[in-house]
Amino acid sequence: PFIEASIDTEVAFYEVDPMQIMWHGNYINFMERARCALLEKIGYTYVDMEKDGYGWPVVDVHVKYLKPLQFRQKVRVTARITEYEFGLRLTYTFVDIETGKVTTRAETTQMAINIKTRETNIVSPRELVEKIEAYRQKLAEANA
Repeated sequence: PFIEASIDTEVAFYEVDPMQIMWHGNYINFMERARCALLEKIGYTYVDMEKDGYGWPVVDVHVKYLKPLQFRQKVRVTARITEYEFGLRLTYTFVDIETGKVTTRAETTQMAINIKTRETNIVSPRELVEKIEAYRQKLAEANA
């Protein structure tokens, strides 16, 4: 089963351009908030990652803007894990809460780096893999 988490938010005035449309770079902030909610859900936050000696920089981002978000628009951003054994890949779906229509689709890839040596890990650290697999098992048991 897929693991996902969502946040509900509203486009703030400081996030829009003079045309009242959310500036493209601010979508990344919404994605980060959804990603943090997902990591919290599996019980392995950035604080836990750092304690285990890993940083997780984003190494790739793709965003498909289907319909621009506007000032005061309420949106649900859902993050879903699609790969975790060789890096952490998440997909994101932005949905207008009022209409239920998808406004944006995105994907990020993060790679673990050893904080001390700055070396990239090709394989995800066992701590992350174990947390995700334990959560997947919990989901499978709940759905059985």
